[in-house]
Amino acid sequence: MRNLSAISWLLIVCIAATIWSAIQPADYATWFFELFIGAGGVGLLVWTHARFQFSPVVYLVVGVHYIILACGAKYTYAEMPVFEWLKDVLHLSRNHFDRVGHFAQGLTPAIVVRELLTRQTPVENSWVRNALAVSAALAFSALYEILEWLWVILFYPGMGPEWLGMQGDPWDAQADMLMALLGATAGILLLARIQDAQIRKLTSDSAD
Repeated sequence: MRNLSAISWLLIVCIAATIWSAIQPADYATWFFELFIGAGGVGLLVWTHARFQFSPVVYLVVGVHYIILACGAKYTYAEMPVFEWLKDVLHLSRNHFDRVGHFAQGLTPAIVVRELLTRQTPVENSWVRNALAVSAALAFSALYEILEWLWVILFYPGMGPEWLGMQGDPWDAQADMLMALLGATAGILLLARIQDAQIRKLTSDSAD
């Protein structure tokens, strides 16, 4: 029941965030691109929930990440209002909301993959599982950069730097992948014990 509640709350939060972000976004094509992968991931979690229940921390991380995606879809990552305000107040050179998005882009896959490795594979060494989870997160980050590049070539060929939100930074893609690495590493360091405790409870409950 506890995990059913978690997946229910995840679905409610994601539906609400999607509806909110769809109200007068900066651009509907951008809105779709920024949300379709996240929405597909949430849909997959809901669809497979009856056969495989993740620990509650996974649903929490996914929900927070989806809210970040919804904000980026609505405003674009280069013009998110709260971080635009921080940019002015702190005299920053750019809007850093995209760094938050890529931090989450590393954290979420790492936590999901770590749980799958823990529960569905014979890999018993925790260091190996954690390293594989971080590697998977970096692979996903690189794939996303490639998808962004292809999207620009197909639909915004004359607006590459603006659409990608580079904000004058020639190393933007590399910085984004660094943030994904930091997100994946931080997620495992901070959440691994919580996740392991929840996994033990899940497996114990299923055995009863």
